[in-house]
Amino acid sequence: MTLLAKTTSDNRSMPNTTVIPVLAYDDVRAASAWLCAAFGFKERLRIGEHRAQLVIGDGAVIVNKRRAQPDGATLPMGGHEIMVRVDDVDSHYERAQTHGARILQSPTDFPYGERQYGVEDPGGHIWTFSQTIADIAPEKWGGTLVASDGATR
Repeated sequence: MTLLAKTTSDNRSMPNTTVIPVLAYDDVRAASAWLCAAFGFKERLRIGEHRAQLVIGDGAVIVNKRRAQPDGATLPMGGHEIMVRVDDVDSHYERAQTHGARILQSPTDFPYGERQYGVEDPGGHIWTFSQTIADIAPEKWGGTLVASDGATR
């Protein structure tokens, strides 16, 4: 099992990078605008009012709506999580289970062309591992492609 090489799998709905921090904010639009203005990010993809992908150079960050949980807590814990693109999410999932990871979501196919599972590490950090299974235009599932991340497609 290897991490996804930048040239092995394309999906217009995902930034073309391997590790993607996911940062939670109360107001996704305001946070995205501030990160773009203050740090030079460019908005790549807008997903309703709850999510946006920002790119800078060959890196990316996802801005996510902070979610309230039934017990009143919010996720992601500490306001962040990590997304990692892998070449085989099912074998990665099996490996994580073998090592006692706390599974939050089993591998699931999503309409934006990714198969993902979620896990919590021993420090309480939330991780999503994602495998591209199809190149899906964001407009087909409700996203709005704002700008290219510069990757050759």
